[in-house]
Amino acid sequence: MADIGGDSESVTPLTTEVAVVGGGLAGLSLACALGTAGVPTICIDRDSPEAQAAPGFDIRTTALAHCARQVLAGAGVWPHLAAEAQPINDIRVVDRGSPLCLHYDHRAIGREPFGYVLDNAVIRDGLFKRAAELPALTHLAPAGVRSLERSARGATVTLTDGRRVQARLVVGADGRGSLCRQGAGIAYPQRAYNQTALICNIGHEHPHNGLAVEYFTPHGPFAVLPLSGNRSSIVWSERSDRARLYMSLPDDAFTEELQRRVGEHLGKVELLGRRDAWPLAIMVAQRMIDQRLALIGETIHAIHPIAGQGLNLSLRDVAALAEVVVDQYRLGLDIGLPEVLERYQRWRRFDTFLLAGVCDSLVHLFSNDVAPLRAARQLGLGAVDRLPSLKAFFMRHAMGMVGQLPRLIRGEAL
Repeated sequence: MADIGGDSESVTPLTTEVAVVGGGLAGLSLACALGTAGVPTICIDRDSPEAQAAPGFDIRTTALAHCARQVLAGAGVWPHLAAEAQPINDIRVVDRGSPLCLHYDHRAIGREPFGYVLDNAVIRDGLFKRAAELPALTHLAPAGVRSLERSARGATVTLTDGRRVQARLVVGADGRGSLCRQGAGIAYPQRAYNQTALICNIGHEHPHNGLAVEYFTPHGPFAVLPLSGNRSSIVWSERSDRARLYMSLPDDAFTEELQRRVGEHLGKVELLGRRDAWPLAIMVAQRMIDQRLALIGETIHAIHPIAGQGLNLSLRDVAALAEVVVDQYRLGLDIGLPEVLERYQRWRRFDTFLLAGVCDSLVHLFSNDVAPLRAARQLGLGAVDRLPSLKAFFMRHAMGMVGQLPRLIRGEAL
């Protein structure tokens, strides 16, 4: 038996098949996917929907690859998002100081966009709306977790208000500081990059036409992602000491720096709302499972935003775990058995470590001004741009459509 502090109180427990600890974008997406398939699920969310809908709760945006869009569609969430989703039709990768660039056009591999960009507030609202439609899903919010007890027979989550949730399986979706992961004694090695991500949204004079641009600089990548309307999202990775300097600038000086980096293709830019920053690191848990416990999302991995794959990787966790759980549930069998969780871990381990490693390598390759590396990467960008078959593979990989794909990503129902 594993325990994360505290004692259970004598109250009538809530019973379910799956208890999802954490109601963020990954946790509630999984809960919606399971609820859509009819699996009784309780999602325990620390913050109320009202608090999460407040202006400024989360100013981030997310680039959803095609695979992530498929997962949200299969979970019934996408209809609540589609009207605000900005398609990514083209991607341009530029090494600053070089005339060479890499240009991806979605029409080269089909009709579907590479993905979509949405405000996180829009995604949260869509998840809340979908959760409210599902009889099999109970969304407990706000609700904090006091303790978690797991045994061969089942699991009990005790909430801070004394309620207890009994389940066959607990899913830890409670982020980088996860109580679920810590309670299971799963190591979570991390390494800082000495880079900080600055994020904000801009308005601009000219339309973006669905073009996403990523500029590589010696201090980190600078990405301009299209949003609905004449808006774009900025994800600016910068050396940490320089990031603190930029964050201290008044809005007009900060906007001038944005204009210089964005260039002239969008015309005059303006800062919309506030800006934020957070330090960057790579973190990958050594295991994804324990007795009656499976981890998803940033509970098991946090990667550099250089390729925009953070939530996409999490939603691939969602698709794989939902499939193994639903298949076991429909057979009338125990969904928390070790062999079920091992199947999930085998499915996700290689993809997780591969993508984390690729992103880490890209950071070291592009975030420097070493002459031999600079020459090699510039030649590489030019070569890939002239090789259609290799370029098509990279495009499919960016869309998350390579490897052993779960049903949700293939566009099939659970």
